[in-house]
Amino acid sequence: MNILIEKNTMVPMRDGVKLATDVYRPAEDGQYPVIIQRLPYNKDLPAITMLLIDILRLVQAGYVMVIQDTRGRFASGGEFHPFYQEPADGADTIAWAASAPWSNGKVGLAGGSYFGATQWLAARETPEALLAAVPVITSADYYESWTYQGGAFQLGFILMWALGFALGEQQRRLKTGQATMEDLDKTLQAYGNISALYNQLPLVDVPVLQEVAPYYFDWLTHTSYDDYWRGIAPQEVYERVTAPALNIGGWFDIFLLGTLSNYQGMKQRGGSTRARQHQRLVIGPWSHGNFSGIFPEHDYGLLASAEAADITGAHLRWYNHWLKDSENGVEQDKPVKLFVMGPNTWREEDDWPLPDTQFRPYYLHSAGHANTATGNGTLSTEAPGDEFEDAYLYDPRNPVPTNGGATLIPGASIAANAGPRNQRSIETRNDVLCYTSAPLERPTEVTGPGAVRLLLGTGYRFHRQTRRCLSQWPRRVDHRRHLARPLPRIADAAGTTGAEPGVRTAHHCRCNIAGF
Repeated sequence: MNILIEKNTMVPMRDGVKLATDVYRPAEDGQYPVIIQRLPYNKDLPAITMLLIDILRLVQAGYVMVIQDTRGRFASGGEFHPFYQEPADGADTIAWAASAPWSNGKVGLAGGSYFGATQWLAARETPEALLAAVPVITSADYYESWTYQGGAFQLGFILMWALGFALGEQQRRLKTGQATMEDLDKTLQAYGNISALYNQLPLVDVPVLQEVAPYYFDWLTHTSYDDYWRGIAPQEVYERVTAPALNIGGWFDIFLLGTLSNYQGMKQRGGSTRARQHQRLVIGPWSHGNFSGIFPEHDYGLLASAEAADITGAHLRWYNHWLKDSENGVEQDKPVKLFVMGPNTWREEDDWPLPDTQFRPYYLHSAGHANTATGNGTLSTEAPGDEFEDAYLYDPRNPVPTNGGATLIPGASIAANAGPRNQRSIETRNDVLCYTSAPLERPTEVTGPGAVRLLLGTGYRFHRQTRRCLSQWPRRVDHRRHLARPLPRIADAAGTTGAEPGVRTAHHCRCNIAGF
């Protein structure tokens, strides 16, 4: 099939601002269903636009692919204001695509991370032409897990993200004479020396962002889940979303909880019977930006990659049903498909949480010195009696580092530190409490939502903790899931563990607690 590519069509929004849009379509005349992908990271970069799906394969399957720079980014007009601009702009783009001469009026949405946010934010406007969405590795709101983690500002991710936007904006301004090479150089230096900025106080002291990324300071100002965040949260308006969604996430993705919340929330509160009954969930052994299933310290095998799982094929099957009326069995599929880490296989399930889940309480015990992995902290199903207190000294000048799990730290090295990692160096620190179970008597699968409840006393006015659930065996200690929440004196922390039947006989389970 020959493909016709139309670059930089300027699509007008309701306020007159025009957004640069590329159209990939079959060269043969006709009307086709349309798939839209809207992003702030430059539509001209194939490494970005084709990270999750093969757009040329979609066109060859009889779709028009529309890829658009969001407002204020790269070739588009206007000013960039993350999230807030996307509902109206997304709805206007859908209406434009549905009425184009090469369109049959049926529209689907695609993309991950912020492109996933543009899907949910457009869907909340209930566009008539929108019939299907595939949001990948994205969130249910833009406060928790995106900008803040349990009340703590996500400096490692958000500062890097804002500086990346600032670089693009300086480049745009340079072309129009609104910025100088010196302005661009200052931003490049800040981005390249981000480690120094991580240690700089106060957090608002980032002058290179003042003019080109003012929203960064809005995020610092809104420290709680207030109306600023509620106004743009998909989870607040599921009732307005009428399209079925194929939700795709990763066990080590920073937005996994959002992916799960979107699946569950839409099933319960979606704005149409079709949307409630046809939510689907796929979770692979992936992190944010890494869909290979291969991490620095662990390889999940040949079936683990998004390519092996044929994620583009999953998109096509979903679109074929909802946009082409193909009777391909999509509605009869089990709603949940998980990659089971350990045996490294895919498995279908009836729902999330898994219907046969057995929730089991474990309790922390010690003789008063659970510090380090060689301390006397234990973890068991035996209910506590009169227990000793465990204490550690938290020093904000020497915090416990993030090592693996769902993270985008360090800096621009996206996914370089994510996934399962050996925790031995962390567990030698005296400010880390370790509670270890007896060897397991039988192979045990750990899959589903978890919670930690602690009684905490602190000498600090503000103090937060992380909890890590790990599997330990004779020669290795792996990070399985990092939970982070703010803690008042009595607190609950919820999180999700990956499917890990690899917690085998003679292995131990361990819970680590540290301040940050």
